[in-house]
Amino acid sequence: MNNLPIGIFDSGVGGLTVARAVRDQLPRESITYVGDTAHSPYGPKPIADVREYALSCLDDLVDQGVKMLVIACNTASAAMLRDAHERYDVPVLEVIQPAVRSAVQITRNQKVGLIGTVGTINSRAYDDLFSIRSDIELYTKACPRFVEFVEAGVTSSPELLAVAEEYLGGLRDHHIDTLVLGCTHYPFLRGAISQVMGNDVVLVSSDIETANDVYKTLVDRGLQRSDDEAPSYQYRSTGDDPEAFYGLAQRLLGNGLQNANLQKLGDHGFTLTTSH
Repeated sequence: MNNLPIGIFDSGVGGLTVARAVRDQLPRESITYVGDTAHSPYGPKPIADVREYALSCLDDLVDQGVKMLVIACNTASAAMLRDAHERYDVPVLEVIQPAVRSAVQITRNQKVGLIGTVGTINSRAYDDLFSIRSDIELYTKACPRFVEFVEAGVTSSPELLAVAEEYLGGLRDHHIDTLVLGCTHYPFLRGAISQVMGNDVVLVSSDIETANDVYKTLVDRGLQRSDDEAPSYQYRSTGDDPEAFYGLAQRLLGNGLQNANLQKLGDHGFTLTTSH
């Protein structure tokens, strides 16, 4: 059990931020990452469809053999986290609670902004968690096009800055001092978001906080990897364009995909396998 990989799931490439943070904090652990690019983006889709797609991918990860599941997708977490806890025997972590916990600790003026997909914002999953702190004012904004930019590999352009200004201008006017990036795609757009919001606004993403939770859960449950062999990393996609996924993942992960071995999985999907 201990030598099984950590399973990380996202609707596309955004969850690579979480996979990267887990890899940095736990360099001896193996990781299997699945991005459901065949159905991405999840944000505008009906909750029932998101639940079906996400549980199918998680079922596949569990069938392969993992010791933990990390739902690195805010929309999926809001749609089926309770189902996942009831469905699987392995620990299930998500990205919403870690981000809220961090934002509550960081804010100085108790004015917090939240950006996410339409599905995440409409679910009010963040609102429910923030409501525990009645002194905090939460301002939310759906930013659906941000996912499109990241999935296209665009992290800096005049068009992106214009869209960011359109989305974020209202939040800036509320004088928030903390902004939660409520989608794992959004950390790849930190530069543009910070440019619009200004240096006084702290950007909170869930990748590092989620990796902290992964570390704590492994230690508390005695699930640390004991194998002396080098860990393996698999980055899988359900889509049918391996070259596009590989190029984008390589750009976003940097050295994390050096010497990757590309393998096709049936008629649809593929996996990239790397090691130290």
